Amino acid sequence: MDSLELMASGAWHNGFATEIGNALGRASRLCFSLNSISPENKSERESIIRDLFGEIGDRFIINSPFRCDIGYNIHVGDNLICNFNVAILDEAEVWIGDNVFIGPNTSICTITHALDFRQRNEGIMRSAPVTIGSNVWIGAGVTVLPGVTIGDGSVIGAGSLVTKDIPSGVLALGSPCRVVREITEADVVVDIRCPD
Repeated sequence: MDSLELMASGAWHNGFATEIGNALGRASRLCFSLNSISPENKSERESIIRDLFGEIGDRFIINSPFRCDIGYNIHVGDNLICNFNVAILDEAEVWIGDNVFIGPNTSICTITHALDFRQRNEGIMRSAPVTIGSNVWIGAGVTVLPGVTIGDGSVIGAGSLVTKDIPSGVLALGSPCRVVREITEADVVVDIRCPD
């Protein structure tokens, strides 16, 4: 098994290995290009994002600056809105469903380092996948830790630290993030006024 396969498997591995460094370098160059392009140049931005990610559906907005570690471990459905200053540390797979809003200054982390400083200084780390269901809103300044699943239709409040799985259809917030309540029909806004 090479270093990239070890990384993807969730085993402890050396994150300073050459193969991993090459993958990090590729993503870094693509993120630099993406963040250097005018927001008006939609076709070039879309081309870079499609090269960077493993897969991404139709109709997406990814605001700069954006950063990820590997890129091809990110799999996204349709209608992603990703605000500015989002970082996805995708040493493991990151699965994002349809119709997902990700607020500014959010970090999605799949990687963890050894607690022992000697091992950490030598690059020993491991990863676990993150799954974000469809119709999820992640508020501003949220951190999602390795191995977490956020269920369909849930809302994660601003500033939350998501350390454990969050079920579908709930409002959850805090540090650590906890379910506050279910999202119900009572949450539907009925008096919407839009100018013509």
